[in-house]
Amino acid sequence: MSDRHPGPGDHRSAAADSGSGEVPVYRPVVDLDSGAVLAVGTDIRAADGRSRTEWPGDPASAAERLSRLVRSATARESLLPLVLPLPAQAVTAAPEVFQLFEGTLRRCGRRPRDVTLMLGPDLPRVPREPLVHGLARLREKGFRCGLGTAAVPPDLLLETRPFLLRIDPGIVGGLPGDQRMGALVDGLVRIGHGGGVFPMAAGVTSDEQVSRLREAGVRLAQGPLFADDEWLPGERVASVPAAPVEAAQERHGSGPPVTEFMRPPVALNTDATAEEVLDAFSADTALNSVVLIDHRDRPVAHIDRARFLLAVTGPYGHALHAKRPASRLADTPRTVPRNVRAMAALRAAGHERERVYDDLVTVNEFGQCTGIVHVGDLIQSLAGDAE
Repeated sequence: MSDRHPGPGDHRSAAADSGSGEVPVYRPVVDLDSGAVLAVGTDIRAADGRSRTEWPGDPASAAERLSRLVRSATARESLLPLVLPLPAQAVTAAPEVFQLFEGTLRRCGRRPRDVTLMLGPDLPRVPREPLVHGLARLREKGFRCGLGTAAVPPDLLLETRPFLLRIDPGIVGGLPGDQRMGALVDGLVRIGHGGGVFPMAAGVTSDEQVSRLREAGVRLAQGPLFADDEWLPGERVASVPAAPVEAAQERHGSGPPVTEFMRPPVALNTDATAEEVLDAFSADTALNSVVLIDHRDRPVAHIDRARFLLAVTGPYGHALHAKRPASRLADTPRTVPRNVRAMAALRAAGHERERVYDDLVTVNEFGQCTGIVHVGDLIQSLAGDAE
């Protein structure tokens, strides 16, 4: 990545891309464990440098602004997920309002699942029932949604189950000294984790805040500590303060990093048929397993080659299973964080009387499938280290 910071010409170009008098601002979403940039957040500011919080009053114009943000961000970053602001009022609009935005995404080579729509501060002014139904419609289209915590009651958080839970800068700014803010962060993280929501701290400014957020269980963050408002996708971010050695060893174990053994996964949607899985195995005779993923790219089922073929290729097996869901022949996936080390991953494969899995599924901080690890590779590596 480049360390270059943009000059005035860059901002003039960005303003032209995003609309008259508006400049897109990019903010990296950083993993507090590895320091890697996991997503790119975008926002709007006026060309004179002042923050622009107001959005077009009608949802169609808001969708058009989102389209401009996507075009601008994709021109600089085509792979990382995007976190885009959206007025909560726009969520209650008719579904056809987002057809323009979805079309822009696909022309840019992106999918709805690549985008998290972060609802704006007008959330309290939106009636609850239309808001809940609108969020459900967006999820059906494949979009992910995020909510800011300052205006979100806990019961709404549990009912809507957004993808991201944004912990506001006003709360993060009180860490670590303000015990009330610390208790609030702890509670929000517990609620989020219990509902399958990923907490993300915004406005992080100090190493001490990073330490307190890690302690609370927060792994995603944005803020001036990592990059200023001149940052562009593809540029480096400031190094994340190192976690205490003892805590890192306790979390990640010993041996080489599991990423050294990671292979690309073959992943299909949860509604894939057994025939589709059979085609995948037939196309690659070295393929050990297939992972079934949900709409958030999270692994929900693991199909072992030997066990699957035994069922499908036996007497009447194809007739019984081919057109039916492959999940009927699947196991629960054994998942490991992608930043653990070989020994911890090997323990997750099973032991004693449990069936030992041939493949492990690695997941990122969002719980999404990132790869496959052959258990045999881990055993061979650790055996070689012991000699």
